[in-house]
Amino acid sequence: MVRHPSPTYERLRDYVTRRMRMSHIYQPLMLMELLGRHSPAPAQDIARRILGEDVTQIDYYMQRVKRMVGKVLTSNGITAYGNGAYCLIGGEELSEEERDELLALCRQRLDAFRAQRGEEVFAHRSRHRSPISGSIKYRVLTRARGRCECCGAHEHQCALEVDHIIPRNVRCNAGKRDTDRTDFRGLLASYQHRQEGCVFCALEGSGRVLLENELALCIADAYPVSEGHSLVIPKRHGADELELHQPEWNAEVELLKRRWEQLLDQDATISGKMRG
Repeated sequence: MVRHPSPTYERLRDYVTRRMRMSHIYQPLMLMELLGRHSPAPAQDIARRILGEDVTQIDYYMQRVKRMVGKVLTSNGITAYGNGAYCLIGGEELSEEERDELLALCRQRLDAFRAQRGEEVFAHRSRHRSPISGSIKYRVLTRARGRCECCGAHEHQCALEVDHIIPRNVRCNAGKRDTDRTDFRGLLASYQHRQEGCVFCALEGSGRVLLENELALCIADAYPVSEGHSLVIPKRHGADELELHQPEWNAEVELLKRRWEQLLDQDATISGKMRG
């Protein structure tokens, strides 16, 4: 028996294939959640569906696992890490009843903590406090030349945020409108430019490098005025310091502090100064 498509199917098909105007991935994900069930979907379930597609959120919590919770549990002898995965030390000895009891204990601790802290548990991830306008975001991105002003990471390497307390994605086109014609496309390549014959450009990979980060180098002075005399220079070639972007200044200051701490560890009586 030939079955004719229902009016609802035709209406939805027409919307999805012809009339849906997408500025993000939200519409198809919400429809997928509704189509996958035969009952109404709470907004929370739809939000979970969208969250499952947001790789930036996954990346964020992967870093929390590696740098915080995984490190703490491993240092306490609870977990072990290898081949990109964590395991419970001695977990194979647990019976199903013991696992269920431990799960219940973890849930008790979790519920008690959330009852004590309330909404503050995830307040650091809230996107509803003190919203920042797109024009301000764009000015921040322009000043930073497309890099994080704390670590120097470029926007092509990670999702940039206006700060590290209240995460906000920086989207230049949404904020600048037609008020600015700044072209960022050649910016990343400028950090790779090296000038032939430049003694500073040739320093990368040399034995004189003491410390480095993505944007700067700390080298041993070839003709030190005193023991431990060091120089910090940007990796990007430029005519003078006035050409440096804010992330590069921050990267240099970071290396200055690290080198100063190294020297103090070697000799606590050092009285020299850091100079720009």
